[in-house]
Amino acid sequence: MTEPNPPQPDPAGQPQPAAAGPLTREQDLQWASFAHLGGILGFLPSLIIWLVFKDRGQFTNVEAKEALNFQITAAIAYVAILIVNSVLSAVTFGFWALIGWILPLALWVVVIVFSIQGFLKAKDGNHYRYPFAIRLIK
Repeated sequence: MTEPNPPQPDPAGQPQPAAAGPLTREQDLQWASFAHLGGILGFLPSLIIWLVFKDRGQFTNVEAKEALNFQITAAIAYVAILIVNSVLSAVTFGFWALIGWILPLALWVVVIVFSIQGFLKAKDGNHYRYPFAIRLIK
């Protein structure tokens, strides 16, 4: 039995791997939903899914980009909160450090809630647009 797309040799005579085929509808929905759910862990799952599957599934391309933009926005917000907490802790001689943990915790909860909402929408084949995100990846 022969392969449908056998590897073609390059000019040096070495066989090249065959290009990956497009995703099936189910795979497209699965990877798109995983891109949103991966946001619970940070921006890396969304980035990896987008880079690997952006050319293989249109739905995954759109949803992984949306999830990645939201995760980048959340990362920027975490850095801003860190700076604000540091400045306020210095100004209040450490008093702010006692209550400064509330802001990153609130952001973490928001990221989890929106990531799960995106996962639930994407697994059903619906597009999900985060309520706030800097759209850096077009």
